[in-house]
Amino acid sequence: MRAVLDAGINFVDTADVYSAGESETIVGKALADGRRDNVVLATKFHGSLGSDPNQRGNSRRWIIQEVENSLRRLGTDWIDLYQVHRPEPETDFDETLGALTDLVRQGKIRYIGTSTFEPSAIVEGQWTAERRGRERVVAEQPPYSLLARGIEREVLPVAQRYGLAVLSWSPLAGGWLSGRYRKGAEQPSSSRIARQAARCDITAPENAAKLDAAEALAQLAEEAGLTLVQLALAFVLEHPAVTSAIIGPRTSEQLESQLGADRIRLSQDVLDRIDKIVPPGTNHSDRDAGYTPPALAEPALRRRARP
Repeated sequence: MRAVLDAGINFVDTADVYSAGESETIVGKALADGRRDNVVLATKFHGSLGSDPNQRGNSRRWIIQEVENSLRRLGTDWIDLYQVHRPEPETDFDETLGALTDLVRQGKIRYIGTSTFEPSAIVEGQWTAERRGRERVVAEQPPYSLLARGIEREVLPVAQRYGLAVLSWSPLAGGWLSGRYRKGAEQPSSSRIARQAARCDITAPENAAKLDAAEALAQLAEEAGLTLVQLALAFVLEHPAVTSAIIGPRTSEQLESQLGADRIRLSQDVLDRIDKIVPPGTNHSDRDAGYTPPALAEPALRRRARP
């Protein structure tokens, strides 16, 4: 964290559900040396933090309770950007925005954001804020990478239309663009792979196209005089709708490999070649979208009730 701040990075994103609150605690300790005022601090709520069904979600009850927990763990009096980690269709978004609006007016949070929302939900948030006098959502945090370009279809244009900041997560596609996934190489091992076996398994049929694309992109990066990591981060930052690419280095070496990517500008030729390898608006895997709408996940929502 000190190396990150010393490098000039001033946006730090976490969430209450990461390691059951431990991530927020670590971030809070790292900012306790007087650097809090120089950092845009973001965290998120929604995920389950216990067996109690009320310890999760987007309801007013949970938001009011959990923001206090996050403030305590972060060791701060305010959160710059408080984000709804995922949609919750069974909770009226006006209830969520109403609670968040109260927190803005109390000074506990400064701005409201969402993460991995569909375009229709983003527009609903803007409509609700305008019609019902709520604080508006000002940022969206979607997955975006060379291998997950689905948000180019609607999310990014919608964000531009409404002036939302876009803070893209997983710009290295969950490690697929780290340079570790290559044809003929053994399956890399890491804690991420252990947690997300289906998404990371290079022997899975649905990942074959992703492996082919990662190989072609690695070759393109080499020809352009870049590492694959640099190419991946520079690509995400190239889109005019993107405000920031959220990196997640685990080691100092990984951090060093990612610093400076914001100063790289890709040529039109390189961007055109990327479009041929991974067509615009394409996700190689449905899992890379980060969220499956209930209408797709639950068959009962697509079928008429039977007597």
